[in-house]
This record gives sequence, C-alpha cells and structure tokens, in this order.
Amino acid sequence: MTFRALVLFDIDGTLVRRAGSHHRDSLVEGVRRVTGLASTTVGIPVQGMLDPDILTIMMRRAGASLRDIRQALPEVERAAERYYLRVCPEISEKKCPAAVPVLDRLTRRGLLLGLVTGNLTRIGWHKLRRAGLRHYFHFGAFGEMAATRGGLARLAIREARSRNWIARGAPISLVGDSPNDVIAAHGNHIRSIAVRTGITAPADLEAERPDFLLRTLRDLRLRMVEEG
Repeated sequence: MTFRALVLFDIDGTLVRRAGSHHRDSLVEGVRRVTGLASTTVGIPVQGMLDPDILTIMMRRAGASLRDIRQALPEVERAAERYYLRVCPEISEKKCPAAVPVLDRLTRRGLLLGLVTGNLTRIGWHKLRRAGLRHYFHFGAFGEMAATRGGLARLAIREARSRNWIARGAPISLVGDSPNDVIAAHGNHIRSIAVRTGITAPADLEAERPDFLLRTLRDLRLRMVEEG
C-alpha cells in the first residue's frame, strides 16, 4: 500500500508528557544492574537527547571509562528496556493535547505515521502502548539505531521508501517539541513542525526556524503535512 504522505513524530513532549519518572528510573537501573555504578539523570538536559547519549553521560559522570562504556552500553540498554516494561504504568491520561483526534484525522486521510524518537526501541513502543497510541504507528526509528536524531529521521525516510510505502516525491514532515527535532528535519530537507508542548522555551524553538510552530497538536492543519 502506498500512502500519500509521511508524518514522523517524536514521543516525549509531543505525544506524551509528564508521564512520570519511570523512563529515567529505567536508565538508572540499567546502569546499576550491568555495571554496578550508582548514576543519575539529574543535571543532564535530556530534552531532545537520545537514550544512548544520556546513558553515556550518566556512566561517564559515575566514573566509567569511555572504553568500558562502549562495551557495556548494549547490555545496559537491554536492562533498561526490561526494567521499563515491568514498571511503566498505564499512562493514557498523559497524552499531549489533541494527540488522539489529530492522529485519527491523519490516519483517516491515508497518511503514513512513523516515529523518530530518542527512546530505546522497547521503551518507545511500550510507552505508546501504555498511552493507548501504539496502533497509529507503522514503524519507527529509535535511539539506539543512529548517532543523531537527524540520522534517525534519515533511517525512517529510507525505510518508508524502500518498502514502497511512499513515493519518492511524497511530502514528509517531522513533528517534535525540541530544537533537535527541527534540526533533524532541516538536515533531511523535510518539513519541520514544532509544538510547544514540551519544556523547550518557545524562543528556542523559534530560533531554529521551523516551518510551523504550533501551540499544541490541535493547531495542526492537513495542508501542513499534505502539500508538497
């Protein structure tokens, strides 16, 4: 099946917000279980970051060498995912404003929806499942799959095209709440739609010159994602 356009979404601050400490806790627990190090996310500006980068900073601050971090990171990621799947509660009340009606409308219009997120794969899918949003999304690019958010967007676009889900000239948009989402969109020459539902100051989003800057997803219009 070929879709008329591709819309890629970030998760945290874009689809779900104020979902509790379970994600951060899982990163701390993943580090502890694999390395024995006591680490924390306190003081790390996690907004818009990839989970592997957050874990690397956590372990570095706890005294691990870069070599030890590289060796431990894959197992730390798996341990963090396992922990999150056990502790994440139902978070359907934590959806961002208008997330459901917007996703419903885009789906009815025959658009392909995917994810570009810094979350580790199993954490990202489970978070959406517990929020009641999993069924809207066909595929995703997750934090451990590339070194940057721009690289993740590139992977998602490549997959959609290789599977013939979208034509070569189909419109592509990236919706997110952080400057890194805007930068990732610009770097891949796709449309950037920024929403002010995360913790980023509006001026910081404006500084990256997104194509559209919305108060919430409620302000998203079909022309923003369908027009070439």
